[in-house]
Amino acid sequence: MAKKIVSVFLMFIMVMAALQIQQAVADDGYKSCFEQCSEECQSQGNGSTFCEMKCDTDCVQKIAADKLKAFVP
Repeated sequence: MAKKIVSVFLMFIMVMAALQIQQAVADDGYKSCFEQCSEECQSQGNGSTFCEMKCDTDCVQKIAADKLKAFVP
């Protein structure tokens, strides 16, 4: 019984590690969008918290729109 629990636990760890690697490799442009937006926003004299909130919202919307366009003919 203990061997089964250990094997299930190890399989769970393997699956979670594979998912983490897949997410790290799959850069959909968010990082580059965020960095560019943040630099522009802060150069205009805005605070880092404001820029982080603004750029996060803008980039998530942009990426979601791009993904949606891929499915719409």
